[in-house]
Amino acid sequence: MKTYRENGVGIVDSLYKDTNKTKWSLKEKLLLGLTPQQYIGQALRNPFNWLLAAIFAVGIPIILGRFIFGLGWVTHSSNDYPWGMFLGFGLFAMVPLSSSGFQLGTTCEVFGRHDFEPIERLGLLNGLLGYLFAVIYLMVDLGQPWRLPYPMVVSFGPAAVLFLVAWHVATYLSVQVAEVSVAFFEWIGFPMGKRGVRKITLGLTVAGIILSTLHQGALGALFTYAPGKVHPLWYSASFQWLHFFVSSLPGGLCMVIAVSTIARKTMTWRLDKNFNDNLDKLTIALAKGASMGLATYLTIKLIGIAHDNKWEYLATGWGQWFMFEIFFGVILPLGLFAYAIRNEKVGLVRFAAFMTVFGVVLNRVNTAMITFNWKLAEREIPHWREVLISITIFAIYITVYRFILYRLPILFQWKTADEPVEELATAKAGASYSVADGSATLGTYRSKVESPLSPNSYTTMNDGE
Repeated sequence: MKTYRENGVGIVDSLYKDTNKTKWSLKEKLLLGLTPQQYIGQALRNPFNWLLAAIFAVGIPIILGRFIFGLGWVTHSSNDYPWGMFLGFGLFAMVPLSSSGFQLGTTCEVFGRHDFEPIERLGLLNGLLGYLFAVIYLMVDLGQPWRLPYPMVVSFGPAAVLFLVAWHVATYLSVQVAEVSVAFFEWIGFPMGKRGVRKITLGLTVAGIILSTLHQGALGALFTYAPGKVHPLWYSASFQWLHFFVSSLPGGLCMVIAVSTIARKTMTWRLDKNFNDNLDKLTIALAKGASMGLATYLTIKLIGIAHDNKWEYLATGWGQWFMFEIFFGVILPLGLFAYAIRNEKVGLVRFAAFMTVFGVVLNRVNTAMITFNWKLAEREIPHWREVLISITIFAIYITVYRFILYRLPILFQWKTADEPVEELATAKAGASYSVADGSATLGTYRSKVESPLSPNSYTTMNDGE
């Protein structure tokens, strides 16, 4: 893609491909402004696409086999080890890494920190896809996806924590779809839908705060159904829900840092100047929030051990594994964040963020799988088909992530003129407009001079909306 851009192929970042008001067709938008031959050619030249194709060629038939031959064909799960990789990794690990949606939404829409808006949509998209694929992992584990509404609508179980989690995830997923739909409406040229969502943005954000905070803790509370099965160092009846909730805060923020780092390395042609220029500053700002979350999580973790008087377990083999998780997943990233933030070492901040993501995933896998029924002599080893299915679904997650980032205005600002007339009146730099039928028409590419961090600092065009 970068080569095509250097050779003058237009970037799809507005409804119109030129000043003559020629609209991009849907096909051209999907193909990123390339011809079908050019698009296929650049896709075939990318070695990562060949890796994904190999994974899909092996994994998708196994996923189909799971629904044909049953769960026992792909997993060693039993009554002793009920939660395999589909839940231990796919659900319990994906959900905390998706908390960025409500955190950045709250930061921008409730607390008015509009300097975070260049990265807000990436946080919202990360939250949406994380929850969506957590549900997909859950469906592969449960089977019969067509019966998903049954326990939520037909057979109520309000006394069950899982019932609470199911409703929270379903409703919060709907909230996130609405929040991300603003970018989609810009992309398809539907300003009425965009303005409609903007009017309820604050309500959506508040709903996201309530729903996300509740089900992050409810996932931890789910383990209180099995007292004595999870190792005491990973279980605390009084603090289990709080462990899960607090650890999700740095997990979500660091996932945004990780994704933005990968995006800057692999799709520079898609980033606009506003995103690129402010990414380092915002990365350090996110790291400050993540470090506070890590410090809080470490404190609560130690309080939980002291409260239940579990210090003797630290001298065992399980205690060494626990200290490995805490050191490399919490303490070391916390120290790196402190040094990197103070000295503005953005590269070190990103390395610490990847370590934090690793620590959150390791904690969830330890809690749901490795330390579950820790007193039993034999440990469950995941079936090779279970491993392949987990990798395949994660590869689909990456593919969908890339597909959206390439097209929707997430990493760049969509050039449009659908803002209200009174906002356009603040435009400077010689921009002139006329008002006709309630719409503002600008001369050609006119830049609104506002704060470089403002969401309205994109270039406007006369799209006639």
